[in-house]
Amino acid sequence: MKVDFWQLSRDGPDKVVALIAQRVLGSGERLLVVSDDAKQRSEVSRALWKSGPDSFLAHGEAAAPGAERQPILLTDTPDPSNGASHVVFADGNWRDPDGFERAFLLFDEQTVESARTVWKSLGDRNDLERAFYKQEDGKWLKMA
Repeated sequence: MKVDFWQLSRDGPDKVVALIAQRVLGSGERLLVVSDDAKQRSEVSRALWKSGPDSFLAHGEAAAPGAERQPILLTDTPDPSNGASHVVFADGNWRDPDGFERAFLLFDEQTVESARTVWKSLGDRNDLERAFYKQEDGKWLKMA
């Protein structure tokens, strides 16, 4: 499994999730977006509606009817009822991403210490590959 740590600076989680979602869906995969914060999930939903000039990224809430058909599912638990292979932890809180091919942990100044702890705790695992991304001048750069 790949685990990507994305340090937020200029853009908030809503915009970053939309960017990641475009890439994941573009590769033919499904995405699960996890956040304990209902307001944040709503902000992500709005960003997915405005993801492109002529389109939106189809998505829904896990509690809604037909959730299993959604290519992007917004939820508060890491349960991929939509068959997602990728998961984004938009609220900066790490959960065990069992069964996913790739996990993204978004973090900011308030959650940087917990992200460092997670980075260190995953360092001894041979079954995953870690990467760290940082936004500079509006572009995302791989730092490690």
